[in-house]
Amino acid sequence: MIKRPDCSSDFPDRVTLFEVGARDGLQNESSLPTQTKVDFINLLSLSGLKHIEAGSFVSAKRVPQMADSLNVMRAIERQDNITYSALTPNIQGFEMALSAQADEVAIFGSASEGFSQHNINCSIAESLKRFEPVMALAQLHNIPVRGYLSCVIDCPYDGSTDTTQVLEVARTLIDMGCYEVSLGDTIGTGTPLKVAKLIETIQNHIPSNQIAVHFHNTWGQALPNIYQALSMGIRTIDASVAGLGGCPYAPGASGNVATEDVVYLCQQLGIETGLELEKIALAGWMISDALNISPRSNVSQALRAKRLQ
Repeated sequence: MIKRPDCSSDFPDRVTLFEVGARDGLQNESSLPTQTKVDFINLLSLSGLKHIEAGSFVSAKRVPQMADSLNVMRAIERQDNITYSALTPNIQGFEMALSAQADEVAIFGSASEGFSQHNINCSIAESLKRFEPVMALAQLHNIPVRGYLSCVIDCPYDGSTDTTQVLEVARTLIDMGCYEVSLGDTIGTGTPLKVAKLIETIQNHIPSNQIAVHFHNTWGQALPNIYQALSMGIRTIDASVAGLGGCPYAPGASGNVATEDVVYLCQQLGIETGLELEKIALAGWMISDALNISPRSNVSQALRAKRLQ
């Protein structure tokens, strides 16, 4: 940890950016050809990223954008120093991830009963029970498992989420064998004070190196929330290049925080990411052009405008 001369907070000297654009981002965008996704991930692989979520093995009926994840993961040009992961909610998904040679898998739960019922049609307790066979298989095959936890700040159905409830579910995921839990502000209503309260509660029981943060930018608070998390020593941040993805509970609103914006923030704080900003932006421009959208990243747009000068 290093002390900044202009503030009283402690920041990590280095952070890990967990790139979720090829999964959490693209699953909320228009469907793309398989080769376009492969080209996108190959570009991301040249940017300095160490973790890329490359696919999702969920129901193709529910998430048709991810139906070709097996073919995508089999076709990408893998770099030796990068972990390519996939979302796997059940045994069938885990077996497909194995076939796709995923280096790591992720399971996803909710800190809110309402969201759990609406999203995966079961209670929180039932969802955790469903993960047990997946965890057993992962242990058998020596595959690391990451846990995603939704609605850690607010829920579109239940309102404000109790921090003790978030802690309870997060601890259960760690106890089950997840090496890390990513705390997700699913509807993007979090603010720095709420984030500080949540992280303080979690850190009293779970080491910081087992906590990641996943902020959506629905209300424009993702970067302030990340700054708050960084000031409390959080070292892993989920981000989506070009801000890919949306918020299904706020039509038209921004979704995932943009990787380019997070990298720029870290650069200005003197925090090492290991990423080349221009290469990240290049991947974002490529996929945005394929989707016929503008990058939802202020930094990306500024870089592109600078190039055109």
